[in-house]
Amino acid sequence: MKAIFIHELKSYFHSLTAWVFAAFLLCFVGIGAMMYNIQAAVSNFEYVLSLSSLAFVVIAPILAMRVLAEERRQKTDQLLYALPVSTVEVILGKYAALLVLYLVPLAIIAVYPLIFAQFGEVYLPTSYGSLFAFFLLGAALLAVGMFISSLTDNQGLAAGIGIAVMLFNYYSVSLSEYVSASALGSAAALVVLSCVVGLLLKLLTGSGNLGYWTGFALCAASLALYLLAPEALEGLLPEIMSAQSLFERFYVFVNGVFDVKAVVFDLSVIGFFLFLSVQSLEKRRYN
Repeated sequence: MKAIFIHELKSYFHSLTAWVFAAFLLCFVGIGAMMYNIQAAVSNFEYVLSLSSLAFVVIAPILAMRVLAEERRQKTDQLLYALPVSTVEVILGKYAALLVLYLVPLAIIAVYPLIFAQFGEVYLPTSYGSLFAFFLLGAALLAVGMFISSLTDNQGLAAGIGIAVMLFNYYSVSLSEYVSASALGSAAALVVLSCVVGLLLKLLTGSGNLGYWTGFALCAASLALYLLAPEALEGLLPEIMSAQSLFERFYVFVNGVFDVKAVVFDLSVIGFFLFLSVQSLEKRRYN
């Protein structure tokens, strides 16, 4: 694992990847700090992080798209299978390198609240609690992007699907408010989402049977719930979208609440998608 980690980290810093990523994130946060903390004279640095969270929709998929997709495209993934390391160590080594790359600009951003505190009243516990949640949000999205990268050898496709998935996660709660809160509206929305999930599984895994049967099972479950207990579907969609949104859980920290459930949820997302990445790599190894 250590060798994989060092190799990945060197490849990032010997290319433009690390520098462009750090510059983009620092630029985005810097613009937010200028707008809120300097021009508007707002002391809440957590609002800057809330605005900057939108940047992850683009930078997380682009950063993660090459982690495994490039290995498959160049056929160098076969060398990984020949190394005396397990698939788990390969995934953890690559993911740890991504986290270190992510922590470099965050270490610089962590100084901002201290600077602003010299010129006004900044509530540091909320600022650094939000910064911690900001780190967890990025770490979770990188794990999702890494899994998507493991499913294809096309970096562009991996980035495109990653951006679409994260953009949906970002706007999911807002979009759900446009759907009727009635049982029929919720059921119809769940059927559409079930079909989309099935289609994504088919595209990502290349298995038509898995995609079709998963979509069919989810649609059948939604219709059965509508027929048997329609009252359970009333207003259900916004609750589901809010519960699965990584960004909504991040906003809890921005509002000054240290939510342990959100921390557990983010860590669960990281563990789940790293596990899926391992399984994807294992499948590739034995095929």
